[in-house]
Amino acid sequence: MSWIAPSLWHLMGLVKKEKPAPRPPRARPVQARYDALVAEMKRTYRVRVRKWRRSTSGCAWVVRYHDGTESRLIEAPYPRGPVSCAIFLHEIGHHAIGWDTRRLRCVEEYEAWQWALNAMRDRGLNVTASVHRRMDESLRYAVEKARRRGLKRVPPELARYAADAG
Repeated sequence: MSWIAPSLWHLMGLVKKEKPAPRPPRARPVQARYDALVAEMKRTYRVRVRKWRRSTSGCAWVVRYHDGTESRLIEAPYPRGPVSCAIFLHEIGHHAIGWDTRRLRCVEEYEAWQWALNAMRDRGLNVTASVHRRMDESLRYAVEKARRRGLKRVPPELARYAADAG
């Protein structure tokens, strides 16, 4: 074993020490379940993700072509936690429950949220208080929007989300 004398530059601290390589982020076990969920939902409902959003908002729609084919599309956050997972599943839920099967858009929103929460529970994914808060905010907005557009009576399943419900 040989000893190498440090240079004057080393002794004065002018030579930068090599930093150790950063550790790669630890993969969370639940992320693999979210990844599998995304693949399953896209395959099962033949949905294409147009864009993964950074925000906690989403959108779902169908494009129908003249030849009779259709494209099922969504924009949603990639599932990385309970709230983003719920929003992703909510958008998938619009395709799962079917388009133009509900008379009122606010009822469709309610059913898409119910579908999403059931899908999370069925797969053993955590439905947190934050998920319930996000759903409540979304449904309150949907009911108020329907009222602004002329809804006279709030459907019974949405009564708790009406502003005058207390």
